[in-house]
Amino acid sequence: QVQFVESGGGLVQPGGSLLLSCEVSGTLIRVYDMGWYRQAPGKQRELIASITTQNSEKYQDSVKGRFTISRDNDKDTVYLQMNSLKPEDTAVYYCNVDETRGSLMSATFRQRHSNIWGQGTQVTVSS
Repeated sequence: QVQFVESGGGLVQPGGSLLLSCEVSGTLIRVYDMGWYRQAPGKQRELIASITTQNSEKYQDSVKGRFTISRDNDKDTVYLQMNSLKPEDTAVYYCNVDETRGSLMSATFRQRHSNIWGQGTQVTVSS
């Protein structure tokens, strides 16, 4: 059974930083494009950062220049370094396979495991 376990969230002041981690079990992430998603209160979950198997990164405009996604395939772990945090970054953050970067394997994974998400990690940015 595939599992995603996110951690590293918390309460931080505007301008602060956090490092999120996502440990994946039940599969090997090295064959998939991976992404970080977030869901703010009253909003849909959205993809904010992704990294391909070739380490090509892509970011939503709202986080570009402030967030950095990385991966450690040996540890089956994906990271999100978040700097210069803003109140509008407040959300629950999740990781999962990203099917938007053109990988057939990643798309197949999401089709087969569409309902599998971790518990997420809460990030609250407030003074």
